[in-house]
Amino acid sequence: MKIAVLDDYQSVASEMADWSQAGSGHQVEYFHDHISDEDALVDRLKDFQIVAGMRERTGFPRSVLSRLPELRLLITTGGRNAGFDEAAATELGIVLAGTGGAGEGPTELTWGLIIGILRQIPQEDQRTRQGQWGTTLGVGLKGKNLGLIGLGHIGSLVGRVGNAFDMNVIAWSQNLTAERAAECQATLVDKDTLFREADIVSVHLRLSDRTRGLVGARELGLMKPTSYFINISRGPIVDEAALVDALQRKAIAGAGLDTLDVEPLPKDHPLLKLSNTVITPHVGYVTEEAYRAFYGGVVEDIRAFSSGEAVRVINPEVLESPQLRGPV
Repeated sequence: MKIAVLDDYQSVASEMADWSQAGSGHQVEYFHDHISDEDALVDRLKDFQIVAGMRERTGFPRSVLSRLPELRLLITTGGRNAGFDEAAATELGIVLAGTGGAGEGPTELTWGLIIGILRQIPQEDQRTRQGQWGTTLGVGLKGKNLGLIGLGHIGSLVGRVGNAFDMNVIAWSQNLTAERAAECQATLVDKDTLFREADIVSVHLRLSDRTRGLVGARELGLMKPTSYFINISRGPIVDEAALVDALQRKAIAGAGLDTLDVEPLPKDHPLLKLSNTVITPHVGYVTEEAYRAFYGGVVEDIRAFSSGEAVRVINPEVLESPQLRGPV
């Protein structure tokens, strides 16, 4: 079978796993660029039976899946993928599979962004190289209010680090209870209070119909002009136009962003023109440890599927479907 490995931005996929273990006779092709146009994507993948995507870099809606009659196995790194149309895949007889992961990359990057923007590390690095010595005044963490939107696995770990920095951790989400907050050494507050009181607001939610657009102009308007906004979750949770406006007007002090509405970020995007931002290219999960787990899992999925014993199947009902596109 022909295997496509997509969005290998760093050109490392071939080194992160032993692809020979996928089985004999397979042809693996690695793609390092990103295609956002659906017609071009279909044209590229029309002859592949197996496609491996890296997280949600490339989406597979029904409009794409329905035009890939050769596709039998679609793999996402990680355990789920909001960009893959599970219902359409099941209806078309395409097996969706996931992988495990490793490390705490998103948690670590959250603190990299926080410290980077508060201490203006990118600016000081650039200016030092230009011969300018000591041009900014940093902001410390001790005693500041850390506001967490979401207190799940990642949010709770971010809060733990905040406690280690002797910060006051407050939190809110739709289903968060006072008991859960207390377990995480945080204080439950309402949404408006969090935005008013936090010196740093950090988002740690999954993207869903309920969270899309959760942070808009009203919420950003509640923030102090000295406060900072961090998002390593998903771009559409935040009204991006409202965030750009708040940053341009200096209504908030700055933002650290790893996720945006459109990725890769267009070269003419207004966020790139702002000096009060630190922007990374959705690399929260991009560590060697995670990549080895991801791509190793992809190889395992392919080997199992090729032998007729699919593993880590996200849509198990497809295995009983008469439309199932089994291995060839």
